[in-house]
Amino acid sequence: MTVVEQLAEFAVAQRATPLAEEVRHAAVRAVVDWVAATVPGSVTPAARGLTEALAPSPGPARLVPSGRPADVRTAALLNGTAAHAAELDDIYRDAFYHPGAPTIAAAFAVADQLDVSGEEFLRAVTIGYEIGARIALAVGPAHYRNWHTTGTVGTFGAAAAAAELLRLDTDRFAGALALAATMAAGLQQTFRSPSTGKPLHSGHAAEAGVVAALAAEKGLAGALDVLEGPAGFGVATAGVTDLSVTGLGDPFCVTATTVKYHACCGHTFAAIDAALELRADGLRVEDIAGIEIETYATATRVAGRVDPREPGEARFSLAYTVAAALVLGSVRLRAFEPEALRDPAIRDLMARTTARIDPELDMMAPGRRAARVRVTDRQGASYERLRLTRKGDPDDPLTDRELRDKFDELVPPVVGRSRAEAIASTLWKLSALTRMSALDWRVT
Repeated sequence: MTVVEQLAEFAVAQRATPLAEEVRHAAVRAVVDWVAATVPGSVTPAARGLTEALAPSPGPARLVPSGRPADVRTAALLNGTAAHAAELDDIYRDAFYHPGAPTIAAAFAVADQLDVSGEEFLRAVTIGYEIGARIALAVGPAHYRNWHTTGTVGTFGAAAAAAELLRLDTDRFAGALALAATMAAGLQQTFRSPSTGKPLHSGHAAEAGVVAALAAEKGLAGALDVLEGPAGFGVATAGVTDLSVTGLGDPFCVTATTVKYHACCGHTFAAIDAALELRADGLRVEDIAGIEIETYATATRVAGRVDPREPGEARFSLAYTVAAALVLGSVRLRAFEPEALRDPAIRDLMARTTARIDPELDMMAPGRRAARVRVTDRQGASYERLRLTRKGDPDDPLTDRELRDKFDELVPPVVGRSRAEAIASTLWKLSALTRMSALDWRVT
């Protein structure tokens, strides 16, 4: 049995068992968080520009949050792009992967077309998270050296969610995953250099996953050994010659995601959290002479920009995000507005900030994303905080109330308070919906 056949067999077998309550609730939280990320993402230049470029034709799917009708492929592409555009989407920590952005975008597109129940939708989300995350774990950190896992592996998660909603049998489900492999894409150079293309990785993954599932439904299939074969996904993207997946559903990966608390690259989070703790203890910006950040190697490689000028660059800068945390007291959307990017206090602190690899902290990654922030004041005194976890990680999770607070901060500025409240109320009760069309994005 090939790996895609193993994954397909697992997914189809799950249909005989109701979702456990903790899994169902985790899937609901994932969808609430996805909407909280997608709504502000939908008004970013990247998402708006792509929507204008494509001018979507009416179809059975809907764009978020406008409710504008679109064909299934375009809805998956645009919603998947918006979901990743504000850098607020969830993380599967152990695999350097944002599962929700492509997976849930694909699920919404197909669910709209079929008008399935909320429970069926949540099952598809759960299966999409599981299959995507397990493949991401299988290719490991080597894949993330050059590839953007959200764009590559996200294609599998999207295909799995779509295949589950289409109720594909085992053979066609495996065929969908095999087709997804040959459409997977996403290069890290896109976010290591100035670019607005990173959100397209998630959007493309969502669209490609939907295409793979729809094609498989009609009998198309990729090479079933495409993951582990000698010229397959594992070898080509990670040098993994013996790719295999283990631990399916034990536990379900949707129960172990990180909910983003800051609007930037997750590799900056532990350092931001440490800086905010120092600030809460009374550290004053005007007293700071220098800042040292010690963290794991991937964080310094991916988020090592020292003089960012654009929002996309600043989101991938340890120096900027830590300085912004100390000056502003939070690193949400306003930290990446033009005023903040030009703020003399932030830029002054940033210029006095250094980041380096700590070998001990590096050994903990990816299971722990740790950072130490050490601040020296103008009198020569030193203060430091070590964060072994990030706020929002599975071992320091956001409560439901904190997740709702995130939603309430991010969604109403775009859609209005009453509409946001109505959407939130429906999302938290998704499992009770008999038809997904009852989720009315245009409600006032």
